[in-house]
Amino acid sequence: MTAPPSPSPSPAPQGEAASGRGGDRALVAAARHSGVRTAAVGACSVAAALAALAEPAVLGHALDLLLRRDPAGPSWTLVCAAVIAAEVLLDAVTARMTGQVGGRSTAWLRRKGLAALLRAVPHHAGRHSPGDLTARLTAHATEAGTGPAAAAAGAASLLPPLGGLVALFLIDTWTALAFLAGLPLLFWLLRSFARDSGASTARYQEVQLAMAGRLVEALAGARTIAAAGTVERERTRILRALPELGAQGRRMWHVYGGTSARTSALMPLLLYMVLGVGGLRLVAGALGVGELLAAVRYAGLAAGIGAVTGRIAAVVRARSAARRTAAVFDLPELGYGAGELPPRGPGRLELDGVRVVRDGRTVLDGIDLVAPGGATLAVVGRSGAGKSLLAAVAGRLTDPDSGRVLLDGVPLDELSAAALRREVGHAFDRPALLGRSVADAIAFGASPRPAREEVRAAARAAGAEPFVLRLPQGYDTVLADAPLSGGELQRLGLARAFVRTGRLLVLDDATSSLDTLTAREVERALARCVPGGTRIVVAHRVSSAARADLVVWLEEGRIRATGSHAELWRDPAYRAVFAVQAERGREEEPAPAPRPAPVPECEPVPASAPLASAAPDPHSGPAPGSGAVPVSGPPEDSAPVPGSRPVVGSLPDPHSGPVRGSAPDPGPRPVVGSAPDPNSGLVPSSRPVLGSAPVVDSAPDPHSGPVPGSRPVLGSPPDPHSGPVPGSGAVVGAAGRPGAGGGGGS
Repeated sequence: MTAPPSPSPSPAPQGEAASGRGGDRALVAAARHSGVRTAAVGACSVAAALAALAEPAVLGHALDLLLRRDPAGPSWTLVCAAVIAAEVLLDAVTARMTGQVGGRSTAWLRRKGLAALLRAVPHHAGRHSPGDLTARLTAHATEAGTGPAAAAAGAASLLPPLGGLVALFLIDTWTALAFLAGLPLLFWLLRSFARDSGASTARYQEVQLAMAGRLVEALAGARTIAAAGTVERERTRILRALPELGAQGRRMWHVYGGTSARTSALMPLLLYMVLGVGGLRLVAGALGVGELLAAVRYAGLAAGIGAVTGRIAAVVRARSAARRTAAVFDLPELGYGAGELPPRGPGRLELDGVRVVRDGRTVLDGIDLVAPGGATLAVVGRSGAGKSLLAAVAGRLTDPDSGRVLLDGVPLDELSAAALRREVGHAFDRPALLGRSVADAIAFGASPRPAREEVRAAARAAGAEPFVLRLPQGYDTVLADAPLSGGELQRLGLARAFVRTGRLLVLDDATSSLDTLTAREVERALARCVPGGTRIVVAHRVSSAARADLVVWLEEGRIRATGSHAELWRDPAYRAVFAVQAERGREEEPAPAPRPAPVPECEPVPASAPLASAAPDPHSGPAPGSGAVPVSGPPEDSAPVPGSRPVVGSLPDPHSGPVRGSAPDPGPRPVVGSAPDPNSGLVPSSRPVLGSAPVVDSAPDPHSGPVPGSRPVLGSPPDPHSGPVPGSGAVVGAAGRPGAGGGGGS
């Protein structure tokens, strides 16, 4: 068993490997960002090169004057010393400025890459693994940051060899021709070095990216790896490419070292040829001693073209790294308009002909949907039906390939970023908490920053305050010092969504890590205590669907049916959706977290948002025009009526007798807590409450007392090996144990 696979570490925009134009543009932009300093590096490099070119001529002239005992000899000696000092000083300034330009260019590349990553459409950014992105924005950005200064210094480094060759011709043509005889071999060496080093450097960085991706993936799944006992297997998997990385690194240095060795051997030969020809010219009287010294020095400068290999290598590595860093710049962005929503809108959401394609496959197709303002809309369906993608499109975390999404009549893509994020909130199944402290994490993203009491109210509504108060510093506890379970992370994520409610709140499986009773209390708090408009809930629990005003049933990316939960429950295929999720919930249900304090009484939501948690009389239909889904069971704050049937979801005591006033058991009934057979209708003898939607995983009302005649023990499931108690009158769909029904938190 290994950690879950992550995206491939090397997907890149088309053409990244074939063309370096994107990387070159990034290097040019980075050079412009530090334009003054880059220009200073170039100017100092050129000045140092000119000083190096002037040095042999000044030195030779001073030597000739001294040999002739000319009075101007000492003055030229001082000039020679000044030229040498200037060259040394300019080289030092160039080195210092090169470091500054490299640092600024690296910082600019990282900021630009991070900004592009945060602006990108999430599913496009998700194609790169975290390790891949980390390597691109750290090691490769650092390598690319050296490019502007290396290019400026490299261009200036060509001046001494070229100037030295010109000076040789000016001093004596024969010595210059002797030097030119060895240049073809030198240029061949430099050309092969640039070609071979570029290929090995590119492959080295590819292997480095792959290893970084696997390492980050293993760190994220460290607990899974430890539990499975596959540490050695993962170590082998991560380091599998290490031999190739070493081979490419050795090849890279082999190319560099081999070229340097050949040029180092070639340079002395060229110098000896120049010195021999110059000596003959000196004997013939065509050259003076100072001129011969200058010719040898210029030959040394001209031979220094071999040292340009280091500059070329630096530029090659920078271009290769910039190409990989710039791939992040090209991620498609989620653009925004400049529009605003009409004031005091109800939050009416419309999806008109929405179609979404991923990797050539249609994932959502023909989605036409209207959610009235203030309504709660539950999205249900089997795994892979497109529920989370529909929620992302509705909240504009991604755009559809065709169709429109409107909020209060305004297309979402026409809204400004501030207006969209102010009015649309999200809560996810795996929230990322950002900020220094717990309070900062809850208040994150809200503008203006909410008051402390607002933060605490949101935490209470999400059932998070009890465990937050148990932390060492309460709300001021540093997140890194707060050991949080998966359910506690989700409750903080819900609190963050509750503190900034606008016209639309999208809950994408945001209670999957909560036990059933806690999730139900959060749902009640959402309906009672959290103001806001329209809610979209990706529902895996029957209770979530039953509390919604409208249920959207997705199947293979299309809307199969819409309606109230009670209406859809008559369809065996709809019931089968929850039956499958119930089985998955029995296997994956999280351990119950410490129970949060009961939800405090608070003001109900305005009339514009129907109270989804208020349950009407089970024997009456919904109020005309209310759109509320009938939910079985008496009102939550009412006392039980003697002789009545148990509330749906209550746990009958397996040892108790029949409830007073209940009808005798006419025959076998379904096992309490079991999901109905999707291929069969309701058992005739079970007598479900007419017009009600069975709430498989609902818990008993904490405010009501036990049903007279029964002794229910809250939270204690009946004996799974026994049938229902004769005469208990258990309602079909009542939960046999918390979390057993309706998806169980999957």
